[in-house]
Amino acid sequence: MRSFRCFVLLLALPFAATQVVIAQSASSSSQAPALSQSQSQTEQTPSLNQQEMTVQERIRLRREQRRQQAIHDTYAHLYEIYTTMGYLRFSPGPSLQRTTLYGWDTGLTRYYNVRLGVTADVRGYYGTAYVGLNQATDSAITRPSISTYNFLLGPTYRLILHPKYSIAGRVMGGFAMSDFSGDTDGYPSTALGLWPDGKTFAASAAILGEYNVSPTLALRLGGDDYVTGFGSTIQNSVGFTFGFVYRFGKQ
Repeated sequence: MRSFRCFVLLLALPFAATQVVIAQSASSSSQAPALSQSQSQTEQTPSLNQQEMTVQERIRLRREQRRQQAIHDTYAHLYEIYTTMGYLRFSPGPSLQRTTLYGWDTGLTRYYNVRLGVTADVRGYYGTAYVGLNQATDSAITRPSISTYNFLLGPTYRLILHPKYSIAGRVMGGFAMSDFSGDTDGYPSTALGLWPDGKTFAASAAILGEYNVSPTLALRLGGDDYVTGFGSTIQNSVGFTFGFVYRFGKQ
């Protein structure tokens, strides 16, 4: 009887071992899809992020291309003409107080690229100078009218370019003509303390800001430091101009 029990036990051991192996195989097979799915999700995440970055980069590149095209359409014109009005604080004589001159300014700029051009400028300034009572003459003129006319040439360079606005610097040199004795009842201008009539050098340094209404039309505001040499001295005058700019021609 004992031998029969041992024989049955020996038969049961392989069966039990087989069940254990089958159970472990089933557990491993059930975990494998989960691990595979997790790995797949991990691999897909960088791919999605990469796609999102690619889309954002494309959007950024398209915006930059549109911006550069707008800049080119606006500033790639060959010529630019302008007409502005403004004022200048000017010293009309060696001992006279500064007076305000109102003027016009017009010119043409020829551009060689979107930034660099050469400007030819013509301007005139008009005003009255307070000379006070003068015992050297019989004239009772205390506020004679004066005027100057100026012809300048020099480079213009656009420092900042945007589709809607730009900022440029300009330096010019040339000569100026004066009419200080036209309203002095025939007396020389120097008798009233004014500079003598004549021609002299002139120079200008300006910062120009432009707001583009369209690719061909802009509004301009400029600050000007203007230097002349009437009476063999230096007059350093400061003023500003405001007006319109029209662009035409293609580079």
